[in-house]
Amino acid sequence: MVLNLYLLRHGETTFSQSGNFCGETNAELTKEGIQMAESFANVYRKLKWEAVYVSPMKRTLATAKPFCDATGLQMQIREGLREGSYGQWETKSKSFVQENYTENYIKWLSEPAWNAPIGGETAVQIANRSMPVISEIIDKYTDGNVLVVSHKATIRIMLCSLLGIDLGCYRYRVNILVASVTKVKFDVNGPLLEILGDRYHIPDHLRSRPGT
Repeated sequence: MVLNLYLLRHGETTFSQSGNFCGETNAELTKEGIQMAESFANVYRKLKWEAVYVSPMKRTLATAKPFCDATGLQMQIREGLREGSYGQWETKSKSFVQENYTENYIKWLSEPAWNAPIGGETAVQIANRSMPVISEIIDKYTDGNVLVVSHKATIRIMLCSLLGIDLGCYRYRVNILVASVTKVKFDVNGPLLEILGDRYHIPDHLRSRPGT
């Protein structure tokens, strides 16, 4: 019995283009982001799927929609899959945050597991709300393919939690580009990372766009 968990980051937004902080900001997909979602659906609809779990944010809902339309699956929306909050840094550029929240920014860079942006979340807090969703999936589905549509930081933190990587290193050990797919296999030996950040399903002209 093997469970294949596919982790999909949402498609492009204006924030993934600019690199500005976007956690709880409810950004929408760009035109290209919608095309990325459609490309994913066109390729991955061919597999047999058991379920799809989705963050409740606009960008993840819009990413999951073409896939759900193609497969007939209903979205199982989970608050725990939301992106981490950047608090007072939301919508700000990295250079602005570095200049105006210098001490807070340095602490966050050095140890994001326990240091949050002012008014935001630590990596530990994100793990504590996202990992129960993964546990729910593992308990319910012992076999087959399950899709999780979430966000850059949240996916990286879940991967670190699954693979035994220090949460304080999530920004420096794993990268997740927009609309990329990561696959973790669960069998009697536990979680095994089989695919990390794959984007072969995206056409070349979309794959070359910035994917921070």
